[in-house]
Amino acid sequence: MAESETLVRQWTLLRILSARRLGATYQELQQETGVVRRTIQRDLTFLASLGFPLQETVGDFGKKRWKIDDDIGLTQLRFTLEEAAALYLGRQFLEPLAGTLFHTGARSAFQKIRATLGDAALCHLEKLASSFYHARQGWTDYSPKARLIDDLAIAIEERRLSVITYQSLRSTEPVTLYDVHPYALVFHRSALYLIAYSQDHDEIRTFKVDRISAAEIHGLQFPAPKDFHPQQYLEHSFGIFNGQGEPVTVRVSFRAKVVRILEERRFHASQKLIPSAMDLLTRSFNCRRLRSSRRGC
Repeated sequence: MAESETLVRQWTLLRILSARRLGATYQELQQETGVVRRTIQRDLTFLASLGFPLQETVGDFGKKRWKIDDDIGLTQLRFTLEEAAALYLGRQFLEPLAGTLFHTGARSAFQKIRATLGDAALCHLEKLASSFYHARQGWTDYSPKARLIDDLAIAIEERRLSVITYQSLRSTEPVTLYDVHPYALVFHRSALYLIAYSQDHDEIRTFKVDRISAAEIHGLQFPAPKDFHPQQYLEHSFGIFNGQGEPVTVRVSFRAKVVRILEERRFHASQKLIPSAMDLLTRSFNCRRLRSSRRGC
């Protein structure tokens, strides 16, 4: 967990400096983070070596301040009006991640967009936004798991060995899984899932984040997965859970009266609609066969 705390502290330093145009002194950063000056100095030097646009300046009486360099880095990002409007209108789709670093950063960006556009433009955008509504029936509020999701995101990015406490749908007691290698977080049908390699089972498994009660991020790194990509991994899955073996073709026949419903929605990337001579509609899928007991569900 120490490694995770270090990354979160360094991210906090970046957020503080991003919010202060004139920067902050070591004393001010100490008050904000609660750590000693030597730790802050080491963190800032490390972040600058990674390429973050940090700059140390010396003011009156030799007082040192750290700030974000306005001439390079993130300040070069510019959005057109259409891009800013699109980001602002899409804010409702981030609500399920409320409480996480992703949602907090997005809210800050939306506030800046609001301040830049002005009341008249915002009024127009709000009218446009009212024409799109994101139904939230069945959605999950992940704000109580904000720290957990942040830790998992760091573990994925840094390829950190993790220990998760997980309770499957059929279990009555939490089960601790050791040597879990987090690969990706996938948002599927208003729920968040973790795809990870479990050394206990010697295979990649899918874990629903709702059922993860704790996650401990270790300093030990695992090797980068070979040729793993969430989209490719789930390419032959029917839903979020992946099967085993080679893909098989499945054909399903439907009555003609449901043809329009089938044509309006795509249930699988490989599906093909084939009209049949018996006034039926045949739909084929190319997916892997799931075992009788879903893994990780």
